[in-house]
Amino acid sequence: MKIDWQKIRDFLNYQIIEGDATKGEFHFDLWMLILVIVGLLLTSVFLRLVKNFFTRKMEPADKLKFQSIFKFFNYLVYLTVILVILHSSGINLTGILTASAAIFVGIGFALQDFFKDIIAGITILVDKSVLVNDVVEMNDKVARVFEIKLRSTRAITRDDKVLIIPNHLFLSEIIFNYTQNHTKTRESVHVGVAYGSDVKKVERILIECAKAEKTILKSPEPFVMFNNFGDSSLDFGIYFFVRDSFTDPRIKSNLRFAIDAAFRENGITIPFPQRDVHFYQSRPINYQNTNDSEAADDVI
Repeated sequence: MKIDWQKIRDFLNYQIIEGDATKGEFHFDLWMLILVIVGLLLTSVFLRLVKNFFTRKMEPADKLKFQSIFKFFNYLVYLTVILVILHSSGINLTGILTASAAIFVGIGFALQDFFKDIIAGITILVDKSVLVNDVVEMNDKVARVFEIKLRSTRAITRDDKVLIIPNHLFLSEIIFNYTQNHTKTRESVHVGVAYGSDVKKVERILIECAKAEKTILKSPEPFVMFNNFGDSSLDFGIYFFVRDSFTDPRIKSNLRFAIDAAFRENGITIPFPQRDVHFYQSRPINYQNTNDSEAADDVI
């Protein structure tokens, strides 16, 4: 069977986007489309081999970070391959890029936050300022990070709600990382007692309550500070260390229950705000000019 090469050439030269090649006009033939598809497939296989080569000995956490960065790198490689194939096929891309410059500028302005998030995501993954399982505080919200992506970071709050944080906020906002250096953090509970209370007894009770709480670390030991002479109370603070700061509201609640019960047993009062009100009379009341009925009304 004789192969008709002319028909094959005609089929491959079928213009998907018509244009006169002799005049330098843009055109897109079927063989160019096939070349682009084959090039992308080969590039995909090559990138997969590269990724497997670098991640074969990585820890699971480091592997996820590398894959996030490598995914962004894939997009750049695919775009470069497409442009190189089209340019090597005889297509003049200068006119196309020049004509679409205004579109690219508009897209750039529209996607500036998107690219800011991507750059911030790469920065976070490289310098490890935030890691999975870190407890962070942002805008008075405390959450535990469970996933770091290229554009956003996901964390779960103490209310079991998922908090999606755009990555650029990690570079522009002040963020507290509770567990960046070590897992334990120092917490405190403040309480006021009535004036005249035995302050040494108060200190002993507070320390005993803290040591009795199982979730509070024994080392470093809890300690008490006499913070201030308040308007209506003597202000104390019990300071302690916990291993998991994410659950510290529950720990503080348990400690407050224990302190209240211990104070009741030992006769220590937690006062409420009190004020002394004094009335001053600017001038004495003159009853001589009042008649008997008015005086009687005043008496009544």
